[in-house]
Amino acid sequence: MNSPHFSRNLIIALFTAAGLALGVLFGILLERPSKQEQVVDDALSRIERTYYRNPGAKNLADAAIAGMVRSLNDQFSNYFTAAQYRQFQQGQQHTFSGIGVDAVKDPLGLRIAGVFPQSPAGRAHLRRGDVIVAVDSRSLKGRPDDYSRGLIRGRNGTPVTITVLSNGKRRTVTLRRAMVVAPIVTSAVKKVDGKKLGYVSLAAFDPGAHADVAEAVRKVVRQGAQGIVFDLRENGGGLVSEARLIASLFLRNGTVVTTRGRNQPTDIIKATGDPIAPKIPLVVLVDRGTASASEIVTGALKDNHRATVVGTNTFGKGVFQEVTQLDNGGALDITVGHYFTPNGTNLGAGGVKPGSGIVPNVRVAQPPKARTDVQLAKALAVLAAKTK
Repeated sequence: MNSPHFSRNLIIALFTAAGLALGVLFGILLERPSKQEQVVDDALSRIERTYYRNPGAKNLADAAIAGMVRSLNDQFSNYFTAAQYRQFQQGQQHTFSGIGVDAVKDPLGLRIAGVFPQSPAGRAHLRRGDVIVAVDSRSLKGRPDDYSRGLIRGRNGTPVTITVLSNGKRRTVTLRRAMVVAPIVTSAVKKVDGKKLGYVSLAAFDPGAHADVAEAVRKVVRQGAQGIVFDLRENGGGLVSEARLIASLFLRNGTVVTTRGRNQPTDIIKATGDPIAPKIPLVVLVDRGTASASEIVTGALKDNHRATVVGTNTFGKGVFQEVTQLDNGGALDITVGHYFTPNGTNLGAGGVKPGSGIVPNVRVAQPPKARTDVQLAKALAVLAAKTK
């Protein structure tokens, strides 16, 4: 007759074995592709196997992923093939071979936000506001902006033909690419009504941008600036982490931004608490090209009553993206959540549609044919009135 102790051990062993078996079975079931994944794999396989010519498995996979992303109807989400992702990464570098323009996304292609001095674009008389609509006869309409920039860039000394829309007229010009150093931050001290005023412009919220902005702020303060105009016009954004650090240069405390995602917990991002210019009068200069991380910083400084905003309504982007590299060398740049300014405002129009953006405290538009920077002149005048 078995002892109670032996029976209890046997029962425990049987339950342990059953648990292990169930765990293995559950793991196998989890690893099985879903019915939808099986259908996609089957379709790819059938097309590759039966189409009258060989379409190439890689091309089919790229097209399938791109189609899935397009089905999201999200202008901010993109799929980069391996080649496009390399171009995207090169676009994050500030020394490159190109024509020497700072360009932002436009419905027709790329709108020129600035022309670097002594560059091929400058010698060809390209101007701020011109829209590049084609490169080597390839239309840029609807293309991701980083992909379009990649077409313009190329080997030093090689020719590139671009089609430009300027004041409603098209013209085509062939330029020879040259090595260009793109300044991410520019600064100067200007005199207005006998007062020294600092000017700091940021082109993008790229990795390390906060250090360049901090140095520019220190520089103009050392030169006697009594206030600062922070120019974020045509700045399409970048890293949220850089937005936090740059806002924290001017904020002693307070919320910078709140982010929320379907698969991410709500994150209230605060100022770091170590500002270098917490009290100097500040004006943020914006326009419709001010988007994403630029709007985060503008919203943080406005809602915390740290700065006066001058210009026009910003872009109105209320979502943020993550870039994830795939095993094929490509990458997904996908919207993963919404963000909210410190006052709880989402700048989008619901979902991924652009909204009205941040409304400036002082509204001033740049006339298309103006020979001077009317917006900057107004920003400096507003700043001068704030300084003692």
